Amino acid sequence: MKFEIRHHYTGQIIFECDADSLKLAVEAAVKRKIDLSCASLVGASLIGARLDGARLDGARLDGARLDGAG
Repeated sequence: MKFEIRHHYTGQIIFECDADSLKLAVEAAVKRKIDLSCASLVGASLIGARLDGARLDGARLDGARLDGAG
């Protein structure tokens, strides 16, 4: 499935890829050192996601599940 991660103010695509889940798409973006600050991740289930080194300052995370993410 194709996922697009968009800037939550402008709607511009920050990162896109084919992945089995949004969690895996976010992990792929982090692995590629994509700046996800101001990304719209509203309602995302990122339980257990590997987010070490992620730039998420200003990201929209309303309702996101981050249990065990690190």
